[in-house]
Amino acid sequence: MTPAKPKRVLHIITRLILGGAQEDTLLLVNGLQKKPEYEIYLATGPAIGPEGELITRAKGYKINLISIPELRRNIFPIKDFVAFIKIYRLIKNLRPDILHTHSSKAGILGRLAAKMAGVKIIVHSIYGLPFHPFQNKLVNLFYITAEKFCALFTTKLISIADAMTKQSLAVGVGRKDQFETIRSGIELENFLGGPDLTDELRKKYGINQSDKVIGTVARLFPLKGHEFLLAIAPRLIAKFPDVKFMLVGDGILRQKIEEEIARKGMEKHFVFTGHVKPELIPHLIRLMNVLVHPSLREGLARALPQALIMKKPAVSFDLDGAGEVIINGETGFLVSPKDTNALYSAVETLLADGAKARVMGNLGYELVKDWFDGKTMVEKVHKLYQKLLV
Repeated sequence: MTPAKPKRVLHIITRLILGGAQEDTLLLVNGLQKKPEYEIYLATGPAIGPEGELITRAKGYKINLISIPELRRNIFPIKDFVAFIKIYRLIKNLRPDILHTHSSKAGILGRLAAKMAGVKIIVHSIYGLPFHPFQNKLVNLFYITAEKFCALFTTKLISIADAMTKQSLAVGVGRKDQFETIRSGIELENFLGGPDLTDELRKKYGINQSDKVIGTVARLFPLKGHEFLLAIAPRLIAKFPDVKFMLVGDGILRQKIEEEIARKGMEKHFVFTGHVKPELIPHLIRLMNVLVHPSLREGLARALPQALIMKKPAVSFDLDGAGEVIINGETGFLVSPKDTNALYSAVETLLADGAKARVMGNLGYELVKDWFDGKTMVEKVHKLYQKLLV
């Protein structure tokens, strides 16, 4: 019998910067392209900004990468229109069997273009909703309306957390039967094996064996909540003179954060790693006593399961999908958004009681070790595609 012709799948993401949604998309595309059932393409805009880029990594994976220079994160009416036209033409030329979009801008433009071009199977992955409580109401209304409209012709909506499904349905986006939860993928081999770089990294960043390390893994960007960590830092330094704050990542707020740290005379307690390769993240988390993620907007922050896989407890604001991995008092602590007193108390508890922190980290590892395997994510999306292609 003649082998079946591979099904053509076009993925579109707004940009390939260093970020959770982007790493997840790249891991998925790379996994799917290894399957003979598919011919995979990935279209993206430029990785503009100080957050770092994953385009080099994508090229290393030999992914069929297509650049759309006008596809940008922020709203630019003229560029958005040109990007839409280019996406439409790309779809007409490639004639994909499946169009799979990632991120809000690409999701809106890509799904609309796919509908107009006659694509029968349209899939959209939700990593974080474009509407949220900490945003202007008119902006929220625009995004809710756009998401409602696009959901009308979306075949399947993939949520990385059950919270994304609940929040979507609560404002009338999509139908319950359209949604399927598929957790983000993590390359567990990078977390559970490989060389131990602890001593090398301690030396590089000036961290002593006796230091207590509070870490964050996030872009230095609005809504990531670094200001709340800075607010509790003086009290933690007073209680633990050997404390160090390790900020993993970079972004547009770095200078502002550095100035605030200098103003408070806390320079010797803070370490900025800048951009780091994703495979270095587990080694940096290994240095931490506790990971803190005070972001005000996430689907389910990739840093939380990453910390638990490394058997480190985590503290997070109780919003979006955080509660699906942080079991309050068991694998870490959940605190009310913007509540700096509760945030301080949670971090102080874990730094003061190392035995308790270790128990929480071990429980967290048992909870998430099977949920977030990148291979599991690829297989679940593969099975979804096969079901939709019937």
